[in-house]
Amino acid sequence: MPNGTPATRRPAVRLITRAGALALAATSLTGCAAFSDSGPSPDGSGKVSVVAAFYPLEFVSSRVGGAHVSITDLTAPGAEPHDLELSVKETAEVSKADLVVYEKGFQAQVDAAVDQSDAPTVDAGAAAGLEKVGHDGHDHEGGSTHGESTGLGDLDPHFWQDPLKMAAVADTVADELATIDPAHADDYRANAAQLRADLEALDQEYAAGLTGCARSTVVVSHDAFGYLSRYGLEFESIAGLSPDAEPTPADLARLQALITTDGITTVFGERLASPKMAQTLADDMGVSMEVLDPIEGLDSDTADEDYLSLMKQNLAALQEANQCQ
Repeated sequence: MPNGTPATRRPAVRLITRAGALALAATSLTGCAAFSDSGPSPDGSGKVSVVAAFYPLEFVSSRVGGAHVSITDLTAPGAEPHDLELSVKETAEVSKADLVVYEKGFQAQVDAAVDQSDAPTVDAGAAAGLEKVGHDGHDHEGGSTHGESTGLGDLDPHFWQDPLKMAAVADTVADELATIDPAHADDYRANAAQLRADLEALDQEYAAGLTGCARSTVVVSHDAFGYLSRYGLEFESIAGLSPDAEPTPADLARLQALITTDGITTVFGERLASPKMAQTLADDMGVSMEVLDPIEGLDSDTADEDYLSLMKQNLAALQEANQCQ
């Protein structure tokens, strides 16, 4: 975890107050029912209410929580999470939640809502252990930061591109849910163990599938794929950590030279952000443009997919573009 930042926040007063209130109510009604029989739930559903800031965190929370949680995703399908603006209702959802799963520094308005709330939290970035841009202590060779706009400095927020970091987040969510709702602690930890197994299998698929490639350099729309560099790839982005960042003429000239020198045949755009820059670069260089999904959210084209299936689609796209054996 970077800088010793705790991955969870669990205000004692809130939990004691909720537990005490439910215990008193249970005593008056039955004389013997325990708080953990139904778990905390502001809406009376008997489920733990979890607010997830954007899709990868919703996926983890859903897989770990299973039938015992109700989940609200603050980032609507088709929306780009970097630029999320919360409504009054969504800010209230954060305050009412039993657990908020977010990434501190990634979405400024979510950070503000969390700061104004006493809800227990999981900071996914702290749980995952974010790494610096480039993941080797420096930016890409000859590269520019060209307008990176997160609150994380030089830390790369896109940890979910690494399946093992996703597994670490799942374990932390399970531990926090087990504390909030001890009656179902075994279920949460079993669900997290199954998800970890799925993610470790995915990691092995990537490691095996990206060996023996004819080239290792990948040109992408924005700098969302750096965590995949541990599989032997090098990612060069048109924009910075935010898809809204504008490349300089020098950035574009460098990428054009790189495409020619390395024999790159594909420039990758994405679904939630405009493909205009990627398509223009591809057209200018006479190469194809394909989709490499940052999996920051789902849209109408991917509504029937999930994190695991989209990661496998990305693997296939990388194998084809880089002629991996």
